Amino acid sequence: MPRNFSRVFTFVSLFFLLAACAAPVQTGTAASASPALTGAPISTSTFSSPTALPVPSATPTAPPQSQPDTGIISYVMDARLDYQAKTLNVKQDIDYPNTSGGPIADMLLAVEPNLIPGVFNLSSLSQDNQPVKPYSLTGQRLTWKLTAALPAGGKTHIHLEYQLALPQAQQGNPNVVRPQIFGVTARQVNLTDWYPMVVPFNAGGGWHLADPWFYGEHLVYPQANFDVTLRFSDPANAPVVAASAAPQPVDGGMRYVLERGRDFVLSMGRQMQVKSAQVEGVTISSYYYPGSEAGGQAVLDATSKALKTFGAFFGSYSHKSLAAVQGDFNDGMEFDGLYYLSNSFYNLYDGTPNNYLPMVAAHETSHQWWWGRVASDQAKSPWMDESLASYCEEIFYEKNYPDSVKWWWSVRIDFYQPSGMIDGDVPGYAGFAPYTNTVYKQGAHFFADLRLAMGDQDFFAFLKDYAAQMDGKIAAPGDFFRILKLHSSSDLNALLAKYFAHPPKI
Repeated sequence: MPRNFSRVFTFVSLFFLLAACAAPVQTGTAASASPALTGAPISTSTFSSPTALPVPSATPTAPPQSQPDTGIISYVMDARLDYQAKTLNVKQDIDYPNTSGGPIADMLLAVEPNLIPGVFNLSSLSQDNQPVKPYSLTGQRLTWKLTAALPAGGKTHIHLEYQLALPQAQQGNPNVVRPQIFGVTARQVNLTDWYPMVVPFNAGGGWHLADPWFYGEHLVYPQANFDVTLRFSDPANAPVVAASAAPQPVDGGMRYVLERGRDFVLSMGRQMQVKSAQVEGVTISSYYYPGSEAGGQAVLDATSKALKTFGAFFGSYSHKSLAAVQGDFNDGMEFDGLYYLSNSFYNLYDGTPNNYLPMVAAHETSHQWWWGRVASDQAKSPWMDESLASYCEEIFYEKNYPDSVKWWWSVRIDFYQPSGMIDGDVPGYAGFAPYTNTVYKQGAHFFADLRLAMGDQDFFAFLKDYAAQMDGKIAAPGDFFRILKLHSSSDLNALLAKYFAHPPKI
């Protein structure tokens, strides 16, 4: 990509950009005043000069719906990694509370590594200290019948022992081959969606686990507590490790504790370098490789600015650490407490904010709110996190680099002439480019137009209240529009009809 970011893009830079990004209950309080932005949003490809905005005054919000704290899923994992052989032996315990309100007659765990032949070997499975026989492991689905139904409010304990033969992380055309982060690259070991996980259960609809598609995401993550110990067969030659939580040294490795997270990720490499900073009580760490020192610092700076910006507008970040990792692959992806940026972004970094590296760093950081704090069904309603995360890029630039807002709209959004309805499911877009152009880019236009229609004060009060009310939960479109209605005195029906094939009445 040219250093001046002209509107001539290479295929590789376009691919990497589009590939970037691909739930007891906490309740919030009334939204407080939002900090002023330095410019007005631009929702068309014709840019006008930003106008200074006053600081919005505090406005009351409807109280969140109170729900009792009925328990949370707990994962305890003890993993031993042979870094040289690229094998992982794991003992895993899951404590699962049935908070669905109805009985559960069978169990389902998502086992993503089993989608790759020869990777996952289950050697032991028991429930409440009794061996599970029989069970079925087909593709990503590990299922078995319960000897007695788990009643509403009941709890069960699951124990698994398994081995992972870590695969090479293959890449290819996203219309044909699903990008793979999990596994081994030339310089990296990436443990993403590496353990059997409990998927959401609804008393009326059963377990929810969508099939993976060639592009986009398909998992829905209930919030859980994680206690993960990673030990090495050769501790003296252990790699540098990035994780979803801060490390605590133990014999032969590290222990990590993440409370109320969506998932737990580990990334490691012997060539990895790291720079860290403290931002409002959060340790931000940027992991990068030799030759990418400038990019590593830029990611640290952008993540720090983004954390401050989004914390001010949407509420405080949920954890004590956040890691940004240079991904040794053709992709970028959000996880709770950690995100990846494509190696290509580092290679193309030109030292300015008008660059994909800080831009996508801001996007991925925003997912700590719109995926981490507030989860959604990524396969059925990808707009709920990706459209909002894309518009958060604009907020990031508006607050930190107002002179770059025009560049952002031109290069990131309007160059692609986005159109279409944003409320489709992932497979329904029939291609990687139609999916990203509609959900990411047209979705950014929706949020810009929504902001213009509502005004800054109501718009940011809405987003802050949405984050508070749905904190720790899995939001559905109905939750989004219900909370939106609390903050809007305008008639938004024509606007919603412009962007949604099935618009609600507001």
